[in-house]
Amino acid sequence: MIQPLVGETPTYEVDGKTTVPWILGTQLHPDVGPLARAPSGSRVLLIEAHNFARRKSYHHDKLAIMFSGMRHFRDELEDAGYDVVYFKAPTFSDALAEYFERYPDDELIQMRSPSYNSAMRFDELVEDVGGQYRSVENELFVGTTTAFDEWANNSDTDPFRHETFYRWMRGKSGVLMNDGDPVGGEWNYDDENRDFPPDDWESPPVYDPEHDELTTETMSWVESTFDTWGDTDSLIWPVTREQALEKLHHFISERIPSFGPYQDAMRREDWAMSHALLGSSINLGLLHPVEVIQEIETAYHNRDDIPLNSVEGVIRQMLGWREFMRHVYRHTMPELGSANQLDAQHDLPSAYWSGETNMACLGETVDDVKQRGYSHHIQRLMVLANFATLWGADPSELNEWFNATYVDAYHWVTTPNVVEMGQYGEGVFATKPYVSSANYIDKMSDYCGECKYYKTKDTGDGACPFNALYWDFLDRNEETLRSNHRMGLMYSHVDNKREDGEMENIRERVSDLREMERAGTL
Repeated sequence: MIQPLVGETPTYEVDGKTTVPWILGTQLHPDVGPLARAPSGSRVLLIEAHNFARRKSYHHDKLAIMFSGMRHFRDELEDAGYDVVYFKAPTFSDALAEYFERYPDDELIQMRSPSYNSAMRFDELVEDVGGQYRSVENELFVGTTTAFDEWANNSDTDPFRHETFYRWMRGKSGVLMNDGDPVGGEWNYDDENRDFPPDDWESPPVYDPEHDELTTETMSWVESTFDTWGDTDSLIWPVTREQALEKLHHFISERIPSFGPYQDAMRREDWAMSHALLGSSINLGLLHPVEVIQEIETAYHNRDDIPLNSVEGVIRQMLGWREFMRHVYRHTMPELGSANQLDAQHDLPSAYWSGETNMACLGETVDDVKQRGYSHHIQRLMVLANFATLWGADPSELNEWFNATYVDAYHWVTTPNVVEMGQYGEGVFATKPYVSSANYIDKMSDYCGECKYYKTKDTGDGACPFNALYWDFLDRNEETLRSNHRMGLMYSHVDNKREDGEMENIRERVSDLREMERAGTL
């Protein structure tokens, strides 16, 4: 059984006969939760519910890896001697009604879903069909909810500041620590993770799992059954634990040395760069973040070719950011789901679905997502969320888009990342909007070189939309943002543009951009 690095392992018993593990499609790990406590031969429940996949146009690959992952996990559990009850049903309610008709005395026990609505809904569904149900701590995280809540309630500092949380997690877990101090003398090396690679740099190869007949059949079934979005002809994501471990080992052996310096860079036709590409496997439960962190830390201590900024950068995402998002979400839902402190009311531009735009950065990033259900974190934050925020798109609409289109996206993941971090929805932990003009994108990418828009122009024909939208965003949100001490320099530039009479031209350019978007010519 995998132990949490922060907090105590929950204690409870599962007999596997009348107390039966119910495994969700995002909990496909044999060594945690009720399944890990159930003896060999235990009954186990998995429900493949289909109607949720009809609610929106999910990316084909997101549905394919979930359904194929569940089906493979079913077969692996049966091979290991478990008595697997596996339903394919329109809804969870349909499957639960049939289950309790067969086994009316059973109590289902399930690791609590981290997503707000499903966690509440499962209890209601079981009660509606007259069954018994109990949820327990979700052990697919590095730390426990109890440990965080005790620290947050007694902390003298703000627990919803990521750097504070990350240092606490490092200290409590002992990861990358040496006698109470961070290895290397610094807590993070973010300032060493912002380089752009030279022209002759080649990104390391990507591990592409070889899928079996069950997966190819599932891919075809998903394509013919649901109204999906995105490409359907290939699948590069793991659907089994064996494949996920291979992807992890490949990252450590081939990709992690160059991850650190270039993790924030964006290059045309280089969708993967040196990123780990493990998010979908971790969020399905095929990999546990504890084992990922431990293998990376072990490799760092045993090899000379892995720089500290690469190792710390990956661990900060898994030990820090992912865990932080979980706790922010727990403590701010349901309010965060509809937060919109900047009163953004515009629809999300159609280019997010079509990819049809003359903006190289936006078009190529959407194409990356269409092809694989993935783009890396800077594309998500500084292209997709940045543009939507400047445009004034409703945060809930962007959140829905991310949730539907990314293979690693679930409501507990996207809501704090998109609504709060990406669009400054509430100000729970984001201290300012993460927005920029074309300057940042030009610095951290090669998109601008062949773009039809001019990165240096604010107004007039051919001016990059990011520029006029950036100044218009500051202008229209002045009442909320000017008092923010981190925005002072930007508002001094706004004042200069007003004095020079530029703001009226900027507003006209934004009006033209909105008309271009309506006409499909943006």
